Amino acid sequence: MADRYAAALYSFAEDAHALDAVVAEMETLGRLIDASDDFRRLIQSPLIDVQQARRAALAVLEQEGFGKPVRDFVGVVVSNRRLRELRTIVGAFAALVADKRGVITAHVASAHPLSDVQLQSLRARLIEAGYGNVNIVEQVEADLLGGLVVRVGARLYDTSLKSRLQRLQYAMKGAA
Repeated sequence: MADRYAAALYSFAEDAHALDAVVAEMETLGRLIDASDDFRRLIQSPLIDVQQARRAALAVLEQEGFGKPVRDFVGVVVSNRRLRELRTIVGAFAALVADKRGVITAHVASAHPLSDVQLQSLRARLIEAGYGNVNIVEQVEADLLGGLVVRVGARLYDTSLKSRLQRLQYAMKGAA
């Protein structure tokens, strides 16, 4: 369902020659949803009437400076009673844009936040591996203890200390 909304918005923005502006605003909308507890509560609440939710969401978007195409799109989403799916739709739109532009997303989990130098080095290694234009989505997972877990599409590269210790544990159990 989210893919259909994302494709419709992409097609509309492309036809209106406003694709870059809509892409930037949808990225901002995703950050707004992630950062604002109040806005997230608004879009997740099943108790708010559709018309009230529409007015509130559009007021927030207008106050934040969103353009007419994105405001109209969110209005359609609310009218179709899909406001709870807005974050998923924003993610599907970002994935569609990345796919159309040939950008590959690499999900990287590490025990500690990576520095800019480490991120650039990782990006260079992924490009060397043939992944071309790479967008890195970083996540910190303290239970990895060290190393990285990199997921690019269906491929998984796990160099974490946690998985190495697990493999050692299994090997030691087999030897006993």
